[in-house]
Amino acid sequence: MVITCKRCLYTENHALGIVFDDEGICSGCRIHEEKDSLDWDKRWTKLEQVVEPYRRKDAQYDCIVPVTGAKDGHFILDLVVNRLGLTPLVVSYNKFFNTPEGIANLANLRIKFNVDFQLKNVNPHVVKRISKHTLYRYGNMYWPALAGETVFPVQVAVMMKIPLIIWGAHQGLEQVGMFSHEHEVEMSRRYRKDHDLFGTEARDLTQAWSDVTDEDTLNYRYPAFSDIEALQLRGIYLGNYVRWDPLAQHLDMVARHDYQGRWQARTFDIYDHADCYAYPGLHDVLKYFKHGYSKVRDQASREIRFGRLDRAQAAALVSYYESREPADMDLLANWLGVPEATLKMVVNRHRNDRIWDEVSPNRWVRRPGTGAAEELEDIGGIPASQPELPWSQPGCSTHCKDAERKLITVGRGVKYPLPPPLPEDEGGYL
Repeated sequence: MVITCKRCLYTENHALGIVFDDEGICSGCRIHEEKDSLDWDKRWTKLEQVVEPYRRKDAQYDCIVPVTGAKDGHFILDLVVNRLGLTPLVVSYNKFFNTPEGIANLANLRIKFNVDFQLKNVNPHVVKRISKHTLYRYGNMYWPALAGETVFPVQVAVMMKIPLIIWGAHQGLEQVGMFSHEHEVEMSRRYRKDHDLFGTEARDLTQAWSDVTDEDTLNYRYPAFSDIEALQLRGIYLGNYVRWDPLAQHLDMVARHDYQGRWQARTFDIYDHADCYAYPGLHDVLKYFKHGYSKVRDQASREIRFGRLDRAQAAALVSYYESREPADMDLLANWLGVPEATLKMVVNRHRNDRIWDEVSPNRWVRRPGTGAAEELEDIGGIPASQPELPWSQPGCSTHCKDAERKLITVGRGVKYPLPPPLPEDEGGYL
């Protein structure tokens, strides 16, 4: 029987590694307790002291802020621009799996916060080639996005000699309690490789049997350590200094800055990954097949910790959504240039045989005792209908479930009105 936290819904199979104390409480829940015990006013003062030396009178930018069209970009910029009074260069890596809402959110934050912005576009043929390779070899189509989002800000910092990068929350701290807030952990290449990139650096993609070339990986290579050291570059996480609460932050950004959410097929949270088709879809299914849990369990466990869900409510949500089919797989198969049946076959190759049994060709069932949510709480099996949330989720301009399905590789994000008709010819200027 898999070991499971007695408070949240995480099991010992968490991809980042997790430990349990003598009371059966996981390390993530224990570190979360700091959110209610630390003096956050003092921590904010410390953040102000940390960033003060980086206010630059001799340069245009004080720091770099990486963003996407979802997650915490609006909230980070609200803190950096409006509260800290810094002048950031905002950067983003184009994942190529963009939703209309994600493109609109990127445009919105550039306008709302009046910031300079750089977007990294890699040759789409290269991205497809790498995506196919990492999907087949590692069961992860999302490697280019994970690598690009974590290296592009560092590349820009080195190139433009901006020695401070400001990130949002640290995933390892928030989910599994890998660090304390008081450790004030900072960005590192080692964490990026071991956890963000599941141990696979750009140079590892160019094996003899791979069609990925050295040239293909240039945009994903980390700058030289000597360049980073010479710049004395550091990347800090705001979550060490601010009581990080993603749902509360998203609701605040919807109300104050017009952030947009998007209906999701496999989770109740419409805000976290509203910008991307692949992450809450194919990437989430692969995570579920390999580790036995998906994004909805991350979010439900988070809401247990904040006291907005009890364990039974969370288990019902997880059980319902983890049994849902992913949406938009046809869009991703079309982007990859493969039949959807082929994509399904490749995905099934990566099922963990300690969790799944193939009872007949292409028919799989989950093994008992592997941490299915309906095993963790007496909820009467998988719910037949979507469980109700105890809070409202504003932020969709139309009914969320009827959101436009259109994979956008590059988009402007702002719908400009049609120009007025040309006046009737009344003679020229000459």
